[in-house]
Amino acid sequence: MRTKELYIGVMSGTSLDGVDTALVEIEGDDVRLLCSQDYPYPDNLRERVLNICLGQPTNLVEIGQIDHELGHLYADAVNHLIAHSGYLKEHISAIGNHGQTVFHQPTGDAPFTMQLGDANIIAARTGVDTVADFRRKDMALGGQGAPLVPAFHQAIFTSEQSSVVVLNIGGIANISVLRPTQPVIGYDTGPGNMLMDAWCQRHWGKKFDKNAEFALKGTVDDELLAQLLEEKYFNLRPPKSTGRELFNLTWLDNKLSQFNLSTENVQRTLCEYTALTIANEVTQYTEGSKPELLVCGGGVHNPLLIQRLSELLPEWQVTPTESRGVDSNNMEAMAFAWLAYRRVHNLPSNLPEVTGASRPASLGVMYFADK
Repeated sequence: MRTKELYIGVMSGTSLDGVDTALVEIEGDDVRLLCSQDYPYPDNLRERVLNICLGQPTNLVEIGQIDHELGHLYADAVNHLIAHSGYLKEHISAIGNHGQTVFHQPTGDAPFTMQLGDANIIAARTGVDTVADFRRKDMALGGQGAPLVPAFHQAIFTSEQSSVVVLNIGGIANISVLRPTQPVIGYDTGPGNMLMDAWCQRHWGKKFDKNAEFALKGTVDDELLAQLLEEKYFNLRPPKSTGRELFNLTWLDNKLSQFNLSTENVQRTLCEYTALTIANEVTQYTEGSKPELLVCGGGVHNPLLIQRLSELLPEWQVTPTESRGVDSNNMEAMAFAWLAYRRVHNLPSNLPEVTGASRPASLGVMYFADK
């Protein structure tokens, strides 16, 4: 007999725009969002994390301190969610915490990925068993350790006659491709909000281009766009994943060195770059008479980006995941709650056809609260 269980998912992505928490009820294959919150990310901590992500000189002491501070930040976010949820911590089976990725290098002689945020602190301060370190088991099995969310998308969405592509636009954009009678495909398409956010922060002091205010004042520079599209990442075949290690302001500055463009024109071109690199991938999977592109993540709130995706993909129905009953702002936090559920029950949670791992595995490490 199926029983209902409660789990909390915690996610802070490459955009570093906050800590998303989601309390979900899981009963078999049914996942229902009960409540959610976006907990603020302290500016000082955000800046220090960014320095590591961008390869600034650091040391083990700084990394250890950030790991400790993030553990407390995630614990605060979870406790705040529980306090406002109407549930007690005793009701919750486990927390699934993604942690803060500071470096992701899935290829080369020594592939590794590093997420910070001490899960011992989370378990101790919340009193709830915590699952963390989701990616490294997959990498130990020869996979990329990413993306992991396609397994969740497969569990909650169906594609009976036409393609369904779930697009998450965070700092990086990634897709889960669900097609009738075919294996799931999932990978990072390239930049999501990352370059747009970084450019906006540098020139206007804002964390993101709200309602595409600055991009709408500019025009696309075709020469710059063509040069950005020459990035070798786009020629790689999946499985593949990327991050801030590649797409960052230093990378962009090198591309811009031979141009003299207004800041607004660069912002507009970056928005087009994100839309085009997504559309170039999605169009490959057009199948059936009513293919759907279900959009979630912060990018769903960028009206220009969504408009351009609709224009670039005229055969596709482009809608937020709310059209399928799933909150677009909380998709990834819900996914890590589901991944925690899979770990607690020792169920496989990766898709080898997506990550490249040699076999399915139950991902994550348990940190017990010792209640």
